[in-house]
Amino acid sequence: MSEIKIIQGDITKMKADAIVNAANKSLLGGGGVDGAIHAAAGPELLAECRTLHGCPTGEARITHGYKLPAKYVIHTVGPVYSGDSSDAHMLASCYYNSLVLAKEKGLHSVIFSAISTGVYGYPAESATKIAVDTIQKWQKENPDYKMIIALCAYDNQMYRLYEKMVA
Repeated sequence: MSEIKIIQGDITKMKADAIVNAANKSLLGGGGVDGAIHAAAGPELLAECRTLHGCPTGEARITHGYKLPAKYVIHTVGPVYSGDSSDAHMLASCYYNSLVLAKEKGLHSVIFSAISTGVYGYPAESATKIAVDTIQKWQKENPDYKMIIALCAYDNQMYRLYEKMVA
């Protein structure tokens, strides 16, 4: 069975089969973690993302990692928080579809950024619960697939939230 780890730091410096980018619909870079991943990976990432022609909210796409320590980048587009009940469904889809894509690609270590909790305004506590619940659901549905799944906190507050939810 796979396991969930909690880590803190710069996701662009972390070695894994894949890191998960909290991307925008264009996949062409932006602010926050998305901009940092594009900057660290180099211009080849942007060139490959252009060939994907974007990504709808809740879905996921995969590219090579280029200059990143991670072999691949899984790009997923989280919802801009509106308070509507569809927000939770779309956010859960981001995590679930990213894991499905990772398994399809034969990956065994994935590091998630905190999807939608930055400029997209999703309340961190709600978002972390959705992340952990969705990952655990995927694990139960895939008991024979070994994958190390890490949740990468960008600050101490997020790290504590992840600890609380995973415990």
